[in-house]
Amino acid sequence: MNLIQTFILTLLPAIVLQALLWRHAMKTVNAGWVDLGWTLGMAIGAMVLFWVLPLNPRAAAVLILVLFWSLRLATHIYIDRLKGNPEEDGRYTALRAHWGESAKWKFLAFFQGQALLSALFLIPATIVARRGGGFPDFRDVFGLLLALGAIAGESLADRQLAAFRRNPENKGKVCQDGLWRYSRHPNYFFEWLHWMAYPVWALGAENYVFVWLGPILMFIFLRWVTGVPHTERQSLKSRGDAYRRYQQTTNVFFPWIPRKPS
Repeated sequence: MNLIQTFILTLLPAIVLQALLWRHAMKTVNAGWVDLGWTLGMAIGAMVLFWVLPLNPRAAAVLILVLFWSLRLATHIYIDRLKGNPEEDGRYTALRAHWGESAKWKFLAFFQGQALLSALFLIPATIVARRGGGFPDFRDVFGLLLALGAIAGESLADRQLAAFRRNPENKGKVCQDGLWRYSRHPNYFFEWLHWMAYPVWALGAENYVFVWLGPILMFIFLRWVTGVPHTERQSLKSRGDAYRRYQQTTNVFFPWIPRKPS
């Protein structure tokens, strides 16, 4: 089974899942369900790959990793943004207002676009799973350690921010605890770092160039499209000068030692 065939087989369940979540999102007036669909679409796609790819230790390792990553992130998204149907994320509210009467059908296209991304982001794992050679080798060990370390870093950043927000004394303040002292978006950085594991893990595999879809697309989306720009706007709106001072001292994406305020 070639790469195009596996891509189509992972895309189909993601399309169905996002259609169901779109219907629910329109009823609840909360388009944030699309984010849950993106991660769960990858979990379902990984299970499809378990079924259609020749199963060997390397394939099992990378697909279990994808399942672990996607289910952890899906759980976080559900608890942090969706449980109890909280207020819709501001970026989707803005889209709803911008699209006006056509918002319902434009959101359908948006949800299906996320289904496409779910399938695209499974391509690196598919390429790793199909790489030949004995398991484990250096690439397997390095790739697994980097991916697991990145997942641990993202999980730690999420927990640190959640703990900060739970404290009522921190209302209106900027989280600079733990990893948030060294990057304004350490969760995004570690999410991107996870995808950097696959180019190492897949070295020497057929169709290797396509493994770079993961880290390149993820960096573009997190740094310039859906991640950092929106979060920065929301933080400036809600925290004002405190966040501006944070911007002066702390790197936006890549962790580094804080600077002295100017």
